[in-house]
Amino acid sequence: MKFSEMPYERPDLPQLKEQYEELIRHLTEAGTYEDAKAAFLQMELLNKHISTMETLASIRHSIDTRDEFYDGEARFWNSAGPEMQGYMQRWTMAMLESRFRSDFEEEYGSLMFSSAEMALKTFTPEIIPQMQEENELMQEYEKLLASAQVPFEGGVYTLSQMSPFKTDPDDDRRLAAWKAEGQWYKDNQEKLDQIYDRLVHLRDGMGKALGYEGYTTLGYYRMGRNCYTKEDVEKFRAAVRKYLVPVADRVYRSQAERLGKEYPMSFADNALEFRSGNPRPQGSPDEILAQGLKFYTELSPETGEFFRTMMDGQLLDVLSTEGKRGGGYCTGIREYGVPFIFANFNGTQHDVEVITHEAGHAFAYYMNRDRIPSSYIWPSMEGCEVHSMSMEFMAWPWEEGFFGPDTRKFYYSHLTGALTFIPYGTMVDHFQHIVYEKPDMTPAERHGVWKELLGIYMPWMKLDGEIPFYADGEGWQRQHHIYSNPFYYIDYCLAQTVSLQFWALVQEDRKKAWEKYMTYTVQGGSKVFTKLLADAGLESPFDENCLKTVCEKAMKWLDGFDLGADAK
Repeated sequence: MKFSEMPYERPDLPQLKEQYEELIRHLTEAGTYEDAKAAFLQMELLNKHISTMETLASIRHSIDTRDEFYDGEARFWNSAGPEMQGYMQRWTMAMLESRFRSDFEEEYGSLMFSSAEMALKTFTPEIIPQMQEENELMQEYEKLLASAQVPFEGGVYTLSQMSPFKTDPDDDRRLAAWKAEGQWYKDNQEKLDQIYDRLVHLRDGMGKALGYEGYTTLGYYRMGRNCYTKEDVEKFRAAVRKYLVPVADRVYRSQAERLGKEYPMSFADNALEFRSGNPRPQGSPDEILAQGLKFYTELSPETGEFFRTMMDGQLLDVLSTEGKRGGGYCTGIREYGVPFIFANFNGTQHDVEVITHEAGHAFAYYMNRDRIPSSYIWPSMEGCEVHSMSMEFMAWPWEEGFFGPDTRKFYYSHLTGALTFIPYGTMVDHFQHIVYEKPDMTPAERHGVWKELLGIYMPWMKLDGEIPFYADGEGWQRQHHIYSNPFYYIDYCLAQTVSLQFWALVQEDRKKAWEKYMTYTVQGGSKVFTKLLADAGLESPFDENCLKTVCEKAMKWLDGFDLGADAK
């Protein structure tokens, strides 16, 4: 079935609550394991349907945030979701207290129960109003960004549509684009500050209502962190400062030399990697998708079947249009057993990375779509990001079909981008820890923290006020995750570290790299992150030697790589 043909119907909330009550009663009163299992499987089916309806509404609202019907449905789910969570908490408690728990564990494993115990730590009925307001504020932020109209060179553009101008080889034009985009944020800064300030205080209050010091502990539980701690993340951040910041510094010094610029460079100059222009995909969006099909068809039988399903079902919405939410994501439409990819093509190399990154998520979903319990379809977030970031590197042998004459530039850009991203992503995480440790900071104080961290994690950025929004420490406000998914961003950094192991394997033995990728992927979310890695023969990013080794291998490759005269 094509995505456009999938019917949506808002569930009857009172009736749904009755169904939850009935299933909780059946589980509690079950006289045999078979009876208890029947109630469990019925709950799986009910949640599959509810998830499908919520996902369809969310996708269609993302595609056009101006659509009045789906805007109303998004508001319904913002309110209904927290209410339903109360019933799911009661179901979870019934599962944990079931006298057939050992039978469930024998058949389905114990992770579902340890995850359930963690989920109980994230909710109490007292915080339902705050959760509902949190959802509304996150939606308000996304709608504000989706509504952006940036005047530039006589035209008007969305934030996504501004991206190609921000990497234009012409220095004056590129700087003007950065200033124009930054001015839109400046013009809306009061609103952005208000939304975030309210979110921080709401989350801090929810954490305290659950008995925690504030939001940080609750945030870790919400993220499902079940095999590492805040202290482990702090050690990872220290390793990033020790090993990766110097590597990234070398990359940007080389870039300044190529461009004929003084180091450190402005945000606008850092965005231009080559004087001849950044790598850009060749061909139209349809041609990029066609090359994606070629890549996945030749990579393996499983990926070929998967991507044909995506194309035939119109399960990719990738064009940047007015009213469309920014960014990109992958989600699963559970009743139909298919993933969906949402993105905003903008004529940059990002377009190709969507076809590999988001499709990495989608392929993992496709391979695990029939898992029971459904919580085993996906691993925790850092585990999911390994699927996507590593798939980007699996595509290297096919990049010429995407980039043509810019292929060598892309190889260099992709690898250096992976290396230089980790300090940025780690800075996002560090910033959020400080914010939630000091929730009463003023907006100006938060901007000051970001500016200070820029000097630690990204010393290659010149903070001279040339582009006020960025140079004044306000650039964090364009990072969706900080508003909508607190503490998510370190997951990208951990996964990027793992993906660099796959990059090294692809250089050595492509077949072995794919076998290891599949070994990792087919486990779904049946194990914790560190166990998924170990069972696939991969090093943990929490091992300091892991980061040290991938940095050494990457720099050795970069030092020996000939960009060619046309790629300078």
